[in-house]
Amino acid sequence: MIKFIHTADIHFGVENYGRIDPKTGIHSRLLDFVNALNFCIDHAIKEKVDFFVFSGDAYKTPHPTQTQQKMLLECFLRLYQAKIPAIIVVGNHDHPLSFGKVNALDLFGALPLDGFYVVDEPRHIALTTAHGPVNIIGIPWPTRNTVSISEKHAHKSATEITQYISRGVAHIIENFANNLDPEVPAVLAGHLTVSSGIFSGSEKRAIYGTDPVLLPSQVSIAPFDYVALGHLHRYQNLNPNGYPPVVYAGSIERIDFGERKEDKGFCVVTLEAKGNTSVEFIKTPQRAFIQIEVHIKQDADQTEQLIAAIKEHEIKDAVLKILYHLPAGVKDEVDLRAVQRACADAMYVVGILPIRQAESRERRIGAATMEMDFKSLLHAYFESKPELKDKEDGLIEKALLLAEESSNQVEG
Repeated sequence: MIKFIHTADIHFGVENYGRIDPKTGIHSRLLDFVNALNFCIDHAIKEKVDFFVFSGDAYKTPHPTQTQQKMLLECFLRLYQAKIPAIIVVGNHDHPLSFGKVNALDLFGALPLDGFYVVDEPRHIALTTAHGPVNIIGIPWPTRNTVSISEKHAHKSATEITQYISRGVAHIIENFANNLDPEVPAVLAGHLTVSSGIFSGSEKRAIYGTDPVLLPSQVSIAPFDYVALGHLHRYQNLNPNGYPPVVYAGSIERIDFGERKEDKGFCVVTLEAKGNTSVEFIKTPQRAFIQIEVHIKQDADQTEQLIAAIKEHEIKDAVLKILYHLPAGVKDEVDLRAVQRACADAMYVVGILPIRQAESRERRIGAATMEMDFKSLLHAYFESKPELKDKEDGLIEKALLLAEESSNQVEG
């Protein structure tokens, strides 16, 4: 049996909803992600896995800080010290998209160390493990540099070019698959968008029209025994009733409140035999994201209602957001300082935010039409204002005089 770890979307550099750790001087959210990755690597070392697959997006941007680079290097060097080969796929967040510039993960390919396999272009990696050989096909994020666009495509729209790239990537995968030994276990590792995948809240910006998209049938092909995907932050198996498993490991930590209800972790994959693969999802330690919503009642103290709702949750060390809904016409009387004191155990409070119910506007009854002259429009208006009935004639006379004076000034 060949056993390996599949993880993705580390995103070192996500530093929203946190603060500087006083002991280290490092942002608390970066420490969260490092902690999650080290938990994954601890498991890999303890279980003595045969290799480690990281399916892309090591950083938030292709220009990580020195601190972020150092911490990722320290994590991955633990795999090297444990003699666990690491397949490192370049994701869209790792790629500068500029010709000639290296990607954020090229460092690992330049190290004079055996055991790091950086996938910055489609490639075949033949590993010999303690439990037998395994073929790995690596596919990085398909930029326009990955799949060559010739001059004959210059007249095509962005959508047509994206479709062309999608077909090109599918063709590359198929060619690799056709040249593999069908008797040797095989893994496809890629940072890709597969059409049936579900995006998380933090990825709503990602639109299928701009991502090259592959069909599940274009990746779940023989002789692959497992498809290890990165890019979508939610753990999901896109082929639960078929073979091979097509799995997004998801991100190792929560990125934002859109992911607050999702479990984060990594996959332990066992290639038991050709045609027989088992997958276990293991949760990483993760920061709790708690959103509390309170619908304010008019017959009770507003601040006490919020504090009571906070006490119903375990907020210690959590990232907290509080929303309170005010009825229409009700004054906001929340004591924010008192609510903040009730949130003292939280690691970070995003906000204590009022949501006001829109007041319904009075519907005008007047039978005004576009064909009416100004005087008729005024009469129609006053028909909908019975409280001004006694003043209608005088107000209309003054309005007509003002309109006449204005017209004379314009003509003059």
